[in-house]
Amino acid sequence: MEPASIRETWNRMRTSARPPRARDAAAQMGISEGELVAALVGTENVRLDVSCLDIMKGAGTFGYVMALTRNEACVHERKGIYKNVSGSPEHVLVVGADIDLRMFPRHWAYSFACETESPRGTLRSIQTFDASGTAVHKIYLTETSDLDAYRKFVEQYRSGTQDDGLAVRPAPAPPVSSTDVDVERFRADWRALRDTHDFFPMLRKHRVTRIAAMHAAGDDLARSIPRESITTMLNAVSERNAEIMCFVGNDGAIQIHSGPASNIMATGPWINVMDPLWNLHLNLDRVHTVWAVEKPSDDGPIHSIEAFAENGDFIVQFFGKRKPGVPEREDWASLWQELRQAGEVVNG
Repeated sequence: MEPASIRETWNRMRTSARPPRARDAAAQMGISEGELVAALVGTENVRLDVSCLDIMKGAGTFGYVMALTRNEACVHERKGIYKNVSGSPEHVLVVGADIDLRMFPRHWAYSFACETESPRGTLRSIQTFDASGTAVHKIYLTETSDLDAYRKFVEQYRSGTQDDGLAVRPAPAPPVSSTDVDVERFRADWRALRDTHDFFPMLRKHRVTRIAAMHAAGDDLARSIPRESITTMLNAVSERNAEIMCFVGNDGAIQIHSGPASNIMATGPWINVMDPLWNLHLNLDRVHTVWAVEKPSDDGPIHSIEAFAENGDFIVQFFGKRKPGVPEREDWASLWQELRQAGEVVNG
């Protein structure tokens, strides 16, 4: 679809009685969201030539903003200030009390500064996409953001080529697990974990995906629980004034909330957290399996609730709020046990 046709179709869509979001509009056109954003270069958007690390550092100058990371099933929005930015070409970290991110720059292909008119005024954002045109991470300015700093950033990193086309590539197929996993050795290595950060090196060692690990772990370490357990869990966290950690990610970014989940709302298939600083939107229809997972550590057992899509992609992960070197919260451990007991033995 040519950029001019994309613009024409989008302008017609967004002036309709019920204008769709850009992501949904792109899907209706049969293109990626990145192609839609690129088609507006020269009219509303600016193509940027900037690294992941420099975007994170630049965002720190914008002041109070909203960070958004999502996948096909879940949207994670967190307000705050980008602080304590560090990184390399392989990994970039933002470690603040409000904005907490883990970035993987090899998946960051295209970046844009976007300005969209809405009933609430002009929405300004920095949006990044992977090679398939799928959104990786977005940074939205708020009413109190530093507009001058934002404009300086855009001018500094404005690309010399303001092309309105995007040469996207198909998204890679999900990884495939080894078919000859030594389950006993795998379970032994899982039981020998001393830190939750050792989990992914263990998966690589045994050449298994996250979802395959759930099935191979055994019921004592990973139990399948009902999809509705997530709603039960969020309502319980709200009612008990507990504090959690919520991880949502895609190949290029993981965004983390640490704190309460107070205002829980269900809308159709969506379960939502609608708090002043944090919003979560999870489409339960896209959740295929949910697992109650236990990982050993030097601080004692660490428990999580983890959701996966039908193709095995990770969607969202919940823990009790904690810091390294501190045992897990008792209120979370108790809630996790309640949720686990509602599950069924599906491993062996």
